[in-house]
Amino acid sequence: MNPASVAPAATAAIPRAPLDWMPLALVPALAAIALPLVGSPTTWLTLTAAGLAMGMIVFIIASGLTLVFGLMDVLNFGHGVFIALGAFVATSVFTAMGYYVESPSLWHNALALLPAMVGAMLLAAAAGVVFERLLVRPSYGLHLKQILVTMGGMIVGEELIKVVWGAQQTPLPLPAALRGSVLVADAAIEKYRLLAVVVGLLVLAVLLWVLNRTKLGLLIRAGVDNREMVESLGYRIRRLFVGVFVAGSALAGLGGVMWGLYQQTVTPQIGAQVNVLIFIVIIIGGLGSTGGCLIGALLVGLMANYTGFLAPKVALFSNIALMVAVLLWRPQGLYAITSR
Repeated sequence: MNPASVAPAATAAIPRAPLDWMPLALVPALAAIALPLVGSPTTWLTLTAAGLAMGMIVFIIASGLTLVFGLMDVLNFGHGVFIALGAFVATSVFTAMGYYVESPSLWHNALALLPAMVGAMLLAAAAGVVFERLLVRPSYGLHLKQILVTMGGMIVGEELIKVVWGAQQTPLPLPAALRGSVLVADAAIEKYRLLAVVVGLLVLAVLLWVLNRTKLGLLIRAGVDNREMVESLGYRIRRLFVGVFVAGSALAGLGGVMWGLYQQTVTPQIGAQVNVLIFIVIIIGGLGSTGGCLIGALLVGLMANYTGFLAPKVALFSNIALMVAVLLWRPQGLYAITSR
């Protein structure tokens, strides 16, 4: 028998896990349910665009935490300090480049926005190196200890931020060209929200490509399943995991810039305030799932905007109710990849 004729048959015989489409249908289903409740199609379109944009910003922030937990099994409750660092770096860059921020030219705005994003990611990544070395590394495999020491690290980090930038609320205005709205089918959609969607999609594409299409992603995922085997091939898993933590911290810094511009004000507690929302997202999505994190973030963003319009008094509890509903349906989240 010709071996060449056996190889394709053997390859074709390997089963592929079917894609679960049911969680993907939740986002359009939620939007469809909200349409008759909102009444006006124009208002509904505005709320939907705002919700999707908010969801993409939350995804950028939460993707770093999802990456760290899914690949390292680390519960980092200090994730908020990297968000706050990113937001305050943006305030410093925007203050130094005020002319480019206030210029009506989109290109001039980009010359301020891009350094703010890059600087936020670099500083958050550097802080992530210190955070991992001092707090996370001694607590690998000890979830309770991880929760306690990372929360303590966030408190210390907030105090250090106050020393550098002060404790007061700091404005973070949108660049001039990103202010205002554009009309889409008579619905007013803010320009910045369109940018948020684009940045979120870029982050998603890069994450999926690195994890699924590169040797680095293969080594990291293999190291999670069988660390000894990967180390026997000459690769240092610890260094790979440190890189994952630093990448997650950098994403949090980028998310801090986006969230600060979304709020247009920054405080040292901005990271702690959004931490609860982040954990709701990753619990809904399934601990460690990048795709689940995206769907969870979009659901949270849509729910927050719809309930904020329809019933403002229950808006604060809407996302908790959403999380409870999802967990009653799927106790391990939409796309659970772990039973931890």
